[in-house]
Amino acid sequence: MMTGNGSVGWRRLREFAGVEISGSFVLSWKLERETLKIDADVQLLPEHPFYERPRPRQKACIRPATIEFPHCVGIRIDGQAPDDLASATQGLGEGAIGDLERLDDGPYVLTGRFGTVEIDAERPILRLQDP
Repeated sequence: MMTGNGSVGWRRLREFAGVEISGSFVLSWKLERETLKIDADVQLLPEHPFYERPRPRQKACIRPATIEFPHCVGIRIDGQAPDDLASATQGLGEGAIGDLERLDDGPYVLTGRFGTVEIDAERPILRLQDP
């Protein structure tokens, strides 16, 4: 889905096929060897190959995952570029994800309760963990 500002929404990113990003939650952020790693609980949709029917008390299939942005060369947090990427990511909070999109000029933009984070990196990788 192309949004009005010339960006590509997360539903069109192959890495997030079968994932409801707006039903997902960021748990932590860290920068390791030029890779931004976001630990998250992601909501899987029935078309995802690892989807499991929710238990009676659950409303959705939630799986622990890491969203990796390799070769991260820069981030902007709420419009500000930090001097030190590693310490800036440690200061980011947790919270529900509202949206993820890729802008025409390349950066990915992740928004949620933690603010707006622009990520200048290569295509993201979604790594599901054992439940």
